[in-house]
Amino acid sequence: MTAISDSTLVSQYIQGNEEAFAELIKRHKSKVYSTIYLIVKDRYLAEDLLQDVFIKIIHKMKGGQYNDEGKFLPWVVRIAHNLAIDYFRRNKRYPTIVMDDGMNIFNSLNFSEDSTESIQIKNENEALIRSLIQKLPESQREVVLMRHFSDMSFQEIADSTGVSINTALGRMRYALINLRKELTKQPKVIVYDKNVYPE
Repeated sequence: MTAISDSTLVSQYIQGNEEAFAELIKRHKSKVYSTIYLIVKDRYLAEDLLQDVFIKIIHKMKGGQYNDEGKFLPWVVRIAHNLAIDYFRRNKRYPTIVMDDGMNIFNSLNFSEDSTESIQIKNENEALIRSLIQKLPESQREVVLMRHFSDMSFQEIADSTGVSINTALGRMRYALINLRKELTKQPKVIVYDKNVYPE
């Protein structure tokens, strides 16, 4: 017996068959949960966001916003990915940024002692870098958050965002180039470490 396709189940649900949606959840819950957990790294938070994903897809399907030519799972995974990233954006939780040579972008300021002034300067620089991350194109910002906050591999990032691994790597490269470029334009005093930001 051939299993009913996702697209058929979606159509049945839109027409009022609640059991069809239950089957879709049963079929894909694990994959959607894994997508969220890879980003947030917190079981309870992932479970909360998973519920938010299901609520959102219910609204979208009943509102006639589902039109992915039968590609239900990639559509739901993308929604889950976006909700997880949005969570970090709303809560202003940002990653440490590590350059290609392994240097931490936030550690470009190396003080012999943590004086009040040095801590203030470091905090200002961290705030500046966070604001620059926010200004990156969305695709680049996502890769930065997923790579350096959630410690996801580029293969995991590629799978989660639905692109090739080369595209994920390219987005990270351009994100770092853009961050470095913007840092050099800043009028404020910022220690520009050539080891962290090579020419």
